[in-house]
Amino acid sequence: MIDGMIMDAQHPIVAPSLVQLDLYCDRVAGAVGRLSVRVFGLGEAEGEALAAALGRALQLTNILRDLAEDASLGRLYLPDEILAEHGIVVADDLDAVLRHPALPAAAQALAARARRHFAEALAVARRCPREAVRPAMVMAAVYQALLDRLEADGWRHPERRMELGMLRKAWLVVRHSWGRQ
Repeated sequence: MIDGMIMDAQHPIVAPSLVQLDLYCDRVAGAVGRLSVRVFGLGEAEGEALAAALGRALQLTNILRDLAEDASLGRLYLPDEILAEHGIVVADDLDAVLRHPALPAAAQALAARARRHFAEALAVARRCPREAVRPAMVMAAVYQALLDRLEADGWRHPERRMELGMLRKAWLVVRHSWGRQ
């Protein structure tokens, strides 16, 4: 976790490579997952796999939710390869990236990566004791619902921070606390 904080503190991250972004996600979110899965009693192999996949999925969702907020801080976590693939050139003006007509397609490409990580996390969780993965699956459900909303909005208004209402979150917690995904 400290390594992830150092990555953010050394200099603002702007259009990292996919490899750098993956490392960042592992350090800031995967590390939290690795600590958490041990508390909940998962075995090492399952715990590592779940922490890696879910950490990346959650962090990518955060990145997609916080595009404008991050840009205001001089940060842009959208990977260079995805931006280039969609014809987006990153200059000093990060707000120009947020206004670029191809931003929704670039964001959707990163969302597809998040979806793959969610699916991988769910596959790991299905092999684990239900009680041990319940907190992780609740988090996954909440963040997948947030990603659903972001995708439905299509990143047309990145300045508007997308959130789930308290009733929706409560419903997801209840549903995923007692049900099996």
